[in-house]
Amino acid sequence: MQTVVHYFDYKSPYAYLAQEGTFNIAKRDDVKMVWVPYGLKIGKYLGEAALDDAGEDTIKTRNDHQWRRVRYSYMDCRREANKRGLTLLGPKKIFDSSLSHMAFLFLSKSGNPKRFHCSVFKRFWERKLNIESCGALIELMLELGYKTEGFDSYVESEGKENYLEIQAEVERKGVFGVPSWRINGELFWGAEHLDSINELLNSN
Repeated sequence: MQTVVHYFDYKSPYAYLAQEGTFNIAKRDDVKMVWVPYGLKIGKYLGEAALDDAGEDTIKTRNDHQWRRVRYSYMDCRREANKRGLTLLGPKKIFDSSLSHMAFLFLSKSGNPKRFHCSVFKRFWERKLNIESCGALIELMLELGYKTEGFDSYVESEGKENYLEIQAEVERKGVFGVPSWRINGELFWGAEHLDSINELLNSN
């Protein structure tokens, strides 16, 4: 059995598009997939931004080069999303995804969070889910049939501490972006490496 660690962030369109390929790898009989949430620090490399109803940036700290990169990234992701029949609407601000990641970790303690995981990605990119809202996340968990008792206290204590420890450990291992995968100490960043990951698994 080979262990593959997958790093994801719900606010990453590239991570969203990489989920199908990651689940395909997870289906292999010789693979144990470990899912680890990692909160991207987008402001560090793309600047901060928030759009009003007219689509105007209200923060204005992003430079022209950063805006070109952001616009291209969403254009690139939408092309791929359209091929798959997925909706991908760019968010109007940089969201803090830590609460949704803690919800994933909370559900992972008692069962399989796959339905929640997939629903968060889908609804966030359809602009139908506020991943910063504890109430919205609890509502989604209940809709999907998960037990939510103790989640409020979890995110204020154990969950928060555990999440921060995970973030620090992930960065110590060299992860800086998502989607990423680690196999036998080797790190792969970007969905273009999914074929290479399968080839590596086949060779072991």
